[in-house]
Amino acid sequence: MKRSTLGFAILILILAACAPAHLAAQPALVERSAPAVGAAVDQNAPQELPVPAQAPTFGAAQGGDTGTGTSSIADRVVVKTGSRTIVVNDPAEAAQKIAQLAQDMGGFVVSMDLSQVTYAGSDKPLNQGNVTVRVPASRLDEALQRIEALAVEVRQRNETGQDVTSQYTDLQARLKNLQAAEAQLREIMASATKTEDVLAVYNQLVQVQGEIESLQGQIRYLDETSSFAQVSVQLEPFVPTQPLQIGGWHPNGTAREALQALVLGLQRLGDGIIWAGICGLPALILLGIPASLIAWLVRRRLGRSKPASAG
Repeated sequence: MKRSTLGFAILILILAACAPAHLAAQPALVERSAPAVGAAVDQNAPQELPVPAQAPTFGAAQGGDTGTGTSSIADRVVVKTGSRTIVVNDPAEAAQKIAQLAQDMGGFVVSMDLSQVTYAGSDKPLNQGNVTVRVPASRLDEALQRIEALAVEVRQRNETGQDVTSQYTDLQARLKNLQAAEAQLREIMASATKTEDVLAVYNQLVQVQGEIESLQGQIRYLDETSSFAQVSVQLEPFVPTQPLQIGGWHPNGTAREALQALVLGLQRLGDGIIWAGICGLPALILLGIPASLIAWLVRRRLGRSKPASAG
């Protein structure tokens, strides 16, 4: 086989492997025998290239989705997420319970972050934080209900679902096509006798194998994210500053607001005194000394002029 023929065959394989799924569903090519590498070739005869015996059929992925829109809802590949913002008595304890809940359901903890902040009406720092876990997608609703059962108050609810069926189908189709190209390249390399031909096919084989590994990684990621739903929980502490309530009126809350207003007013008064002491006193000194001197001179002149007028 001439190098030009070998290169053309490799090019056909690579183009077929990288073709989009919707273009790859073409009639199958008939496998033809190729002359051995290095054998004499009739220049007048048409060149016959080794090609796949049957082109992969694309459009069939998980659940048999062929891209026609006829697959059932149960066959769809959906990435589900849920989030909650809840108020709890002890965020640190609630975070541990959520982590244990995920493990009991066959999931795992993605991240956990706790910090301390000081709230108005509390005499010590309180915990707050965020927890992110993954649970089986089929048990997402159960997990959210159990998380809400830990709350004194649920402040925010959010759930989303992203349909990635078409993306998943395309990745599987491209993977199948590349695997077919890899098999053909291995056959060509096995039949090649020249070193330069072997190296040329080997380089193309390495490239195809790299693309196969990349697609397999993307498929594994979609498998995991669609099988395990992600749940993010923001934990806020419950600050019991308003225990007494009468007809919707919170006396303790009103007293707290009044006290805060008093403290704020005293703070502003203190700030004014400090400003006056620092900025006003030097100004009074600078202006007071000349004013006092002028007043003394005026009084002295008036004191002298009175005896003169009396005489």
